[in-house]
Amino acid sequence: MDSRVSELFGGCCRPGGGPAMGGTLKARGAGGSSGCGGPKGKKKNGRNRGSKANNPPYLPPEAEDGNIEYKLKLVNPSQYRFEHLVTQMKWRLQEGRGEAVYQIGVEDNGLLVGLAEEEMRASLKTLHRMAEKVGADITVIREREVDYDSDMPRKITEVLVRKVPDNQQFLDLRVAVLGNVDSGKSTLLGVLTQGELDNGRGRARLNLFRHLHEIQSGRTSSISFEILGFNSKGEVVNYSDSRTAEEICESSSKMITFIDLAGHHKYLHTTIFGLTSYCPDCALLLVSANTGIAGTTREHLGLALALKVPFFVVVSKVDLCAKTTVERTVRQLERVLKQPGCHKVPMLVTSEDDAVTAAQQFAQSPNVTPIFTLSSVSGESLDLLKVFLNILPPLTNSKEQEELMQQLTEFQVDEIYTVPEVGTVVGGTLSSGICREGDQLVVGPTDDGCFLELRVCSIQRNRSACRVLRAGQAATLALGDFDRALLRKGMVMVSPEMNPTICSVFEAEIVLLFHATTFRRGFQVTVHVGNVRQTAVVEKIHAKDKLRTGEKAVVRFRFLKHPEYLKVGAKLLFREGVTKGIGHVTDVQAIAAGEAQANVGF
Repeated sequence: MDSRVSELFGGCCRPGGGPAMGGTLKARGAGGSSGCGGPKGKKKNGRNRGSKANNPPYLPPEAEDGNIEYKLKLVNPSQYRFEHLVTQMKWRLQEGRGEAVYQIGVEDNGLLVGLAEEEMRASLKTLHRMAEKVGADITVIREREVDYDSDMPRKITEVLVRKVPDNQQFLDLRVAVLGNVDSGKSTLLGVLTQGELDNGRGRARLNLFRHLHEIQSGRTSSISFEILGFNSKGEVVNYSDSRTAEEICESSSKMITFIDLAGHHKYLHTTIFGLTSYCPDCALLLVSANTGIAGTTREHLGLALALKVPFFVVVSKVDLCAKTTVERTVRQLERVLKQPGCHKVPMLVTSEDDAVTAAQQFAQSPNVTPIFTLSSVSGESLDLLKVFLNILPPLTNSKEQEELMQQLTEFQVDEIYTVPEVGTVVGGTLSSGICREGDQLVVGPTDDGCFLELRVCSIQRNRSACRVLRAGQAATLALGDFDRALLRKGMVMVSPEMNPTICSVFEAEIVLLFHATTFRRGFQVTVHVGNVRQTAVVEKIHAKDKLRTGEKAVVRFRFLKHPEYLKVGAKLLFREGVTKGIGHVTDVQAIAAGEAQANVGF
């Protein structure tokens, strides 16, 4: 991470960016593409037409990997060809974890040719037959006329293919919600998930709060979760009378899980824990149109950049401001996003076509940052955000997902509950492997560095029963009569064969993002590594006596309370007051069970 990210934490923001960042990205009318690079193995009978002055623009060549498929036309295929097309659709759906996008009227090399109305109708009919064969539904996202050396009007159609879920394996994307206090985070989530506009006094957010003091103050102080479900046709399933979470899960092919984080600075430790522990796929940064980038907004932006969480921006409360005020806030955002510490490409979304393009570009390029301007009271542009969330594809590679599933089981413990007639329940994320009902695992480390045996009695995802949990999915696990007092946040549940490494002392290569004076030996900080959150003391700074803002070094830390399970290469973030730094773990000094107490503290 560039040390210039430190400007977002403690310094003033410098306007402007490099020459490559000179303007806001404009959405292309034909939408996103399958990524960079040409096909690696699969070749189809695409024609290579010569370049002409009136040719429409190209999309990047079709890629073999990914969930986007180009088809020139699908008119009356033979039975053999149809079976081949169905197999191809299964592959694209697998790559998109249940979603695929078909561009009809586009050659493999990306040339936008288009089809006449009759050919397009026949192609969509064939595509519908293919989808029925694999148990999926199709939805036309958008159409566009192209100017391709022809007297007849020709169109390109973009189609979303979404598989009807089975065995509760719906596509689940986690979105962390960041932003300054009073920017409207909880209100926006209430409007999105409940389908009723706010009354301007915070009515929509009341059902999201978990504590009485949150209702009284109107400010979130804890981490809460809200779900937004889309069915196989891309329709929101939340909006009906007495719709429960179980019913939403049963009806959804795609689920957006919002992680509502605190905006007030005194709850920053909770926000950091939510970002590091719950492994969000992306983040939504909310900025109030009438206040702009104020308070903790800059700090939350810096956290997303430091942890490499892709994010998009929503400018809220546009109903309270004049158009010039909204435009000024958007320009301020663009300047911040283009600065060297961010190096992002802003993309203002003003139409449904822009929203589709933004979703695809956001998934393909980590630098593209869509910007929405909306109101939770008037409902202005709310539909554009829903279109974006519906189209947004998985941000993780399917091959990486398969590799994680083949590893040994590792489940991070983030929450601990006691449920009547169920017993002890833990919530968290499965980092690797597969977890099933009845699995025997070990949990730890305890204060003396031991791991304890337990059995997974049942699994729930989004409050619905689930028999199999796969890597990357969040869930709650019921542990029966296992003693809750033996558990704490930051523990892991792993396969007994893993022989997990625990440590009290570890080394990390860090960048000091901000510190008022000099960072020296003996300084105590709160360290965040995944779901681990504990105070540690700086034992040694290698090759240096002290550090100043922006400097790098390898530092040795020692936990003060109890040992933790750490892995080399894990991202690290530490803080203490205004002091903040990031880095990654480079070495852990493993200790055996029973030796932990002698190695923790002083």
